[in-house]
Amino acid sequence: MLLIGVPGLRWSDIRRTGTPNLSNLTGQAAVGTLSVKTVAGHTCPIDGWLTVSAGQRSQLRHGSCGLPPAPTGTTVPGFPGMRDDNANSKYGSKLGLLGDAVHAARGCTMAIGPGAAVGAADRTGRVDGYFPSVDKTPADAWSHCALTVVDVDDVVRAYIDAGVDVDGHQVRVTSKDRATAASAADAQVGRILRATPAGTTVLLAGLSDNTGSSRLHVAMATGPGYTPRYLTANSTRTVGLVTLTDVTSTILHTLGVAQPKDAVGSPWRPDGRKSASVSRVVHAMADRDTHARIYSRFLMPFYVVLIVVQVALYAFATGALRRKSDRRLAATKVLALAAGALPVASFLANAVPWWRSGQPALTLTLLILAGVAVITAAALAGPWRRSVTGPGAVVAGATALFLSLDVMTGNHLQNCSVLGYTPVVAGRFYGFGNTTYALWVTGLIIAVGALAGLLIARRGDRRLLPLAVVVAGGAAALLIDGGPMWGADFGGIIAVIPGFTVFAFMLTGRRVRPTRVIAVLVAGAVFVLGLSFLDSLRANPTHIGEFWKSLTGGGADTVIYRKFLGMIGTLSHWQLTIIIVLGIGFLFFALLRPLAWRAAALNMAYEHAPALRATLAAALVTAVVGMLVNDSGAAIPAMAFTVAVPLALAASVRALELAGPEAPPRPERSEEPSASTG
Repeated sequence: MLLIGVPGLRWSDIRRTGTPNLSNLTGQAAVGTLSVKTVAGHTCPIDGWLTVSAGQRSQLRHGSCGLPPAPTGTTVPGFPGMRDDNANSKYGSKLGLLGDAVHAARGCTMAIGPGAAVGAADRTGRVDGYFPSVDKTPADAWSHCALTVVDVDDVVRAYIDAGVDVDGHQVRVTSKDRATAASAADAQVGRILRATPAGTTVLLAGLSDNTGSSRLHVAMATGPGYTPRYLTANSTRTVGLVTLTDVTSTILHTLGVAQPKDAVGSPWRPDGRKSASVSRVVHAMADRDTHARIYSRFLMPFYVVLIVVQVALYAFATGALRRKSDRRLAATKVLALAAGALPVASFLANAVPWWRSGQPALTLTLLILAGVAVITAAALAGPWRRSVTGPGAVVAGATALFLSLDVMTGNHLQNCSVLGYTPVVAGRFYGFGNTTYALWVTGLIIAVGALAGLLIARRGDRRLLPLAVVVAGGAAALLIDGGPMWGADFGGIIAVIPGFTVFAFMLTGRRVRPTRVIAVLVAGAVFVLGLSFLDSLRANPTHIGEFWKSLTGGGADTVIYRKFLGMIGTLSHWQLTIIIVLGIGFLFFALLRPLAWRAAALNMAYEHAPALRATLAAALVTAVVGMLVNDSGAAIPAMAFTVAVPLALAASVRALELAGPEAPPRPERSEEPSASTG
């Protein structure tokens, strides 16, 4: 088994003329892009090697972001301190896991270069053999040990040699200098491959970043079991994408060594067809990095736009609600529906490769605006436009439908969407991300509520059919969100159960008594734990099944604590806080309080739409519980509000239109609402 680590190597570095060895290897190997995220936002070379050592995200917690230390003899200096620091860190990683596992299987470890020694060392920081460079390695050393690890640091060394300026910023490395460094690395890779014994499995990984920006890097595998296809792993479920923690798992799997429970990765495997043209393969892999890099530029601006849209909508609506202007009210309804359609339109934009455009910002903007226009027009075009909740149900239904189809067909819309997730951050690679889940489940609840309300209005039935619709909606939510093959969202299914339970109670007029609440919580816990247990029995469980393993084998407290810290940390994000405060403030001050010339608009909507109160209560309960059980915390109610509040406004305006402009004001009710009505 041979691991060649080339920190900083990206697919854009590989060219047929400048890097012939890497180019030839691309044509023969299974290939993919490598997500190198460890603990911090930027992965230093030593962080990458420490992660290989532990099979879990690790970092040098105290020290500079430089090259790994050169061993003294066969021992890595300072390794015990690095080991103890990481054992007490957020992820509790066990440095030396890879070396210990190989030694336990009576194998030996050979390291060539300082970083390789860090990656292959056992828990004491020792490797069985060490040579400082490829040139100084004897010919017979390449077949001496079961595991040989090589550090080719030419690419990242170009940045370290360039240094930083007086402000501590990386001095720019020109494209010519980077190409020269890539050629030097290529020459070393060529010498390594020529010295490698036949039948060796070779992994090549660009296992760290080399500047302040985080990117995707090169992953290749050749040897027994690897054919010229794209790489994937159970950790990503994405063709052409693997992670850094998978490297350790792949090494152990290849050597036939049992993977310790503290290693979290999955073995690389070939999947999907690869183009016969090396240039096309390189372009396809580099394009994924380009998408992630350009997407990152627009993430913060889009959140600012989202806030501005909310502020503008609420300000305009407040003025419109205080005037007897049908034109202003009509404009408010259109703007509210458009604001509610904005999140799902941002996902639909990913159906077109906008990042390849010469003007990606303009192209993305036009695509989002086009999506908003089409969905809004559909909401206002059909017979449902005459209903209080009909137009909003179209927007909500489109949100739930498109995101459901996406999660069932490979998450193409979520990947590097401005409201989705990215392989660079590596928070999630498949299923529902937390912000996507919040938008999806809110859309589903609103659509289900509109259908239940329609049945109540037409049939006067508050129990059987409307309740069946809610139960069916809850079952669909659990299946799509909790299904390991689709949403694979553990926290989401915990939030769905109380949300739809409140929905059912309020819709049928039943009081929310403590005994009923306890019964629902117990039933929900049994369901969630049962699903986790069943998923754990699969050969390749998701994190739903991994939670059961942690719960029964120890380590669940670490997972829960890490998610709790993540949830608390989101409360400091001002963008999310603004969206939440604006939504709650507008609901109370503009929609619920009686205005000078007419009744509270939302209360009027409740009278026209018998299921609307239960719908909004269910959405709120789901969002709050989701916030408490997910590490995305405040992001969940913030995203839920971007759909729920504008659509509640649209329903309120439609109720005012039905009441007529001369509707007399109604006094506030003095009595407290009953538990059955929320």
